[in-house]
Formats: sequence, C-alpha cells, structure tokens
Amino acid sequence: MNFLIISHAIHKTKNQQVFSYAPYVREMNVWLKYVDNTTVIAPKTDGIINAIEMPYEHKNLKLESVPGIQFTSVKHIFLSLLNLPLLFFKLFRACQKADHIHLRCPGNMGLLGCVVQIFFPKKAKTAKYAGNWDPEATQPLSYRFQKWLLANTFLTRNMQVLVYGDWENQSKNIKPFFTATYKASEIETIPSRDYSKKLRFVFIGSLVIGKRPLLAIQIIEHLKQKGYNVSLDLFGDGNLKDKLSQYVSTNKLHNIITIHGNQSKDVVKAALKTAHFSILPSKSEGWPKAIAEAMFFGCVPVVTKISCVPFMLDYGKRGILITAELEAAIQEIEIVLEDEARLKLMSKNALKWSQHYTLDKFEKEIAKLLQQ
Repeated sequence: MNFLIISHAIHKTKNQQVFSYAPYVREMNVWLKYVDNTTVIAPKTDGIINAIEMPYEHKNLKLESVPGIQFTSVKHIFLSLLNLPLLFFKLFRACQKADHIHLRCPGNMGLLGCVVQIFFPKKAKTAKYAGNWDPEATQPLSYRFQKWLLANTFLTRNMQVLVYGDWENQSKNIKPFFTATYKASEIETIPSRDYSKKLRFVFIGSLVIGKRPLLAIQIIEHLKQKGYNVSLDLFGDGNLKDKLSQYVSTNKLHNIITIHGNQSKDVVKAALKTAHFSILPSKSEGWPKAIAEAMFFGCVPVVTKISCVPFMLDYGKRGILITAELEAAIQEIEIVLEDEARLKLMSKNALKWSQHYTLDKFEKEIAKLLQQ
C-alpha cells in the first residue's frame, strides 16, 4: 500500500531520519506498521531536533517538503497565495500515486488536502480531526469549513473521519474515535491516594495561551491562600515559560509551584502515579491526551468544560469540570476537595475508563481502518 500523509506539522531531518512533533509521530508510527510505502507532505525546517520531537519508524518513508501556509500578516498572506499553485500541484500528484490518503486536520495543509481529495472519490481515505468537533463550538472560519467539507458525503467520498466525542446528527462517514499512550501491559495496581494530606497537582501541556497555564498557577495559589496544602508541577515548554517563571518569583510561589519544562515520558509517567490531580484549564481541546494519561493512573482530572471533555469525565463522575473564571473554578474544586469519598470514587472511575483505551486497542482499530 502506498500511504500518503498530508500534515501541517513542522518536520525536520537528521541522519536520514524524519522527525516531527512526538505525540503526532508516535500515533502515525502505529498506522505505518500496516503500509508498504509512505509519503509525507508537510512543511520542513532546518532547526535543531528538540526533546518534544521524535522520528518516524518506517523503512520506506519519503518527505516531500512544502512551504508553510500562514495568513497572520500581509507578507505571509502574499507568500502563501504565491505558493498555492505549487502546493495544489504537489498534493494532486501525490494523491494520484497514493492507495490511501490520510489527512491531518484541522490545519492549513489539511484544508488544502480536503479540497484536493474531492477529485479522488474512489480512493480510500481517512482524516484525523484532532481538534474540537463540537458542532456548537466557536471556531475560525477555516476550521468550520474543514468540518463542513469532511462531513459532506457528496464532496467527501470513501472517507472515514475520525473525531473525538460522540456527537448527535452526524453524517455516516463521521466515526467517534480516541487516542492512547499506554499499552495494556503498562496497567498497574495503583494504591488508593490519601487526600487528607498534601494534594499534588500536575499540569502537562504546552506553556501557551490556549492551555491557560497561568490560570492553573493562580488556582493553586488561591487554594493555598485558603489554607489547602497544595503544590503544582508544570511539565511542558512554550512562549509563556519566562512569564510564568516571573509570576512564580514575583508572588513568592517557589515552595508550591515548580516549572520543569519538557521532560521524558518516563518522568511524566512517574509524576502521574503519585499526583492527586491533573489540571488543564484549556481554551480548546480535541482529545486531551495529557488528561487521558493522567486518568490511566487514577489521577483525578480538573478540566474546563470543552469539546469532548465532559464525555471523557462522564459529566463529573470521573473528574472535576470547571469554568475558565478563577473564582468560579476555585469554588467548583473546593466542593469536591471537601468530599474524600467522592475523590476516591472519581479516581477509581477515571482509572477504569482510561485503561480501556490502550495502545493495543488503538492499534487494532487502526488496522481495521486500513483494511477496509
């Protein structure tokens, strides 16, 4: 099978290997177990490989680099429009040669792929919509257009669209899906946590405005001020790291807040086994893997009510759903902190649910998609 991936993820090369964002590559490596030849069409840069990137694992993989598309300034809009004819040509030629077309959405490359695939109605296709599929969500026009086009069974034929969450009134090609990090062999017996002593929170994610790490820090700060024995460890990097460090320093929070930066999977895994809560007050999510990973080890999630998160948390039975306003969020958390029996049940329910979605199950579902 000639497998084509159309992605907006930035790629790099080193020692004849192709690297990109680790969570995305880790997932794609599962797909690539079942294909003979792979072509990746994506933007490429010559930057240094960093800790959050990893290589594809496939012997017959070719990267066809294309210019990135941005519409954030007049200059970028002008350059993007100049590059569009070349991009469409490359995508069209690649789709002609492919046996299976796989789109990564939402994103600018995914948007172009959505348009080009219209001309190949008989080709086998899949699309992974890694963003928020909620029909009621407020989103950019380009995202809404991608969702409309992917769900249009007249223009988008012979495609299965993998989305997070089970939404009502969807077209027949929309398939509720999931993602996974851990294997069934990694399931452990996790001792029941003690919620009567120090409560350890973790934040796992990029330190960017969309993840609201400052709100997570302020929640812990205010809980401490209210007399709760709490701490927060942040794992991740991003353009807000210096600002967050300054906030911690200015407000003398070093004793309860630690910013670790990007860490290995094993370091994060060890933290999740002992933490009581995983907090992620994001603006938008698809399927927040960091939360599913925390739940896998019985760590109670504290997450904003967005996308399919309420479904993941069984509407409050497997975790704490909060609003993105500081005082309201603190009140919602306090209500649960006062009920240790409820916390233990949440932890048990979270663990049981997340351990159902293993890499083993994920791989079986991917194999079925590629065999259809």
